[in-house]
Amino acid sequence: MSRRNAFIAINRFGLGARPGELNRIAGDPRGWLENQITATAAPREFQNLPPASESAKAFFRSRRQGVKAIRRAYKTYLRKRYFDEINSRALAHIRSQTPFAERMVAFWGNHFTVSAKRFFISPMAGAYEREAIRPHIFGRFEDMLLAAVRHPAMLLYLDNAGSVGPNSIAGRIIKRGLNENLAREILELHTLGVGGGYSQNDVTEFARILTGWSVGGIGKRQKLTGVFNYVGFAHEPGSKTLLGKRYTEAGEAEGTAALKALARHPSTARFLATKLARHFIADDPPKDAIRHLERRFLATDGDLAEVAKTLIRLAPTWREPLAKVKTGYEYAISIFRALGVDRQPRKGYLPILFALGHVPFTAPSPKGWPDRAGDWIAPESLMRRIELARAMSTRLPRRINPGRFVESTIAPIAGVDTRRLVARAPSTDEAMALLFSSPEFQRR
Repeated sequence: MSRRNAFIAINRFGLGARPGELNRIAGDPRGWLENQITATAAPREFQNLPPASESAKAFFRSRRQGVKAIRRAYKTYLRKRYFDEINSRALAHIRSQTPFAERMVAFWGNHFTVSAKRFFISPMAGAYEREAIRPHIFGRFEDMLLAAVRHPAMLLYLDNAGSVGPNSIAGRIIKRGLNENLAREILELHTLGVGGGYSQNDVTEFARILTGWSVGGIGKRQKLTGVFNYVGFAHEPGSKTLLGKRYTEAGEAEGTAALKALARHPSTARFLATKLARHFIADDPPKDAIRHLERRFLATDGDLAEVAKTLIRLAPTWREPLAKVKTGYEYAISIFRALGVDRQPRKGYLPILFALGHVPFTAPSPKGWPDRAGDWIAPESLMRRIELARAMSTRLPRRINPGRFVESTIAPIAGVDTRRLVARAPSTDEAMALLFSSPEFQRR
């Protein structure tokens, strides 16, 4: 039973087993997870990566010089920063000794998505995850929400950096109005959720509250800082009413107060509890599990460490070892972890992740990547995984023993058919390809 729970801990809460890890944590899988709940430090692989502000400044600087300068900057160094972020993140995940913490970084990063689908976000997307998400994964949700919304990547991605109050000084001069993108997504995707009790009027009022929340250097006459910058003359004057609560005119403080109220709202607790349960338990998680997480969130004022502990201790979390499906990225990382890889491939991880259709920081919309099995095991996706499994297996040294590999990865839940197929495979590479393609390896 302990090895079965170790499999669940390593795969559902972690990123797949590294050599020897399954046996090492079998004595206390829950304790292994709980010991990671203080791990928020940046991995050593991130040491030489630049802050988001540097990429923002570089983009603004080139934009002031025209379209050709933007293209030149992107081709010469901004795109390289994006590739460096992806490779460093993947290698950190492959090497990680605290994979539960890394999974939480990825979960919350996906919750507060910014996407390189808007090309100018690409060089700062990884820095956004490092700066706004990682420090708060086991802190208070309120702090993460504020950090994410105030980050230049989010303000630029959802267009709030250029949102101007129609009745503000700037609005009367340049005749520019509100942009409601950020306000809408905070309500719909980051806090209350669809059906959380807000109206279109709340979206508009919240957008008015957030006017003036911008990035230093977006305007040609602004100081080039690349960090959050409150622009008072763009802020909509007057009081606003959000979810029945009146906010008197207070400039930047209006937005801070509104976000703190949203972080504590019961609908936010329910929405986040549902997403956590769906990610870690099942596509359609038990309602009791959601209620436990929701109550703990509210009782602790959004303490994500306490919510994580509650999640680990929920009985449904440990019942079905193959309830979830690995995303394309998780699948690739789990293969590299199983092989004990400790170095980056010569061409980096991008070609592999691109082939699987799951490159980090390229979510198709602000909603982020989906989290249900059907989104990851469609026929085309399965074929891509099988092709990767075959390609990886042909490059492995012949000394690998597939039987021992089964024992170190999927043994606690390996079915008779999978064991038989691996054992009877005509060659080592075919045996390993069958192992990597098995349901037990692809699911979590």
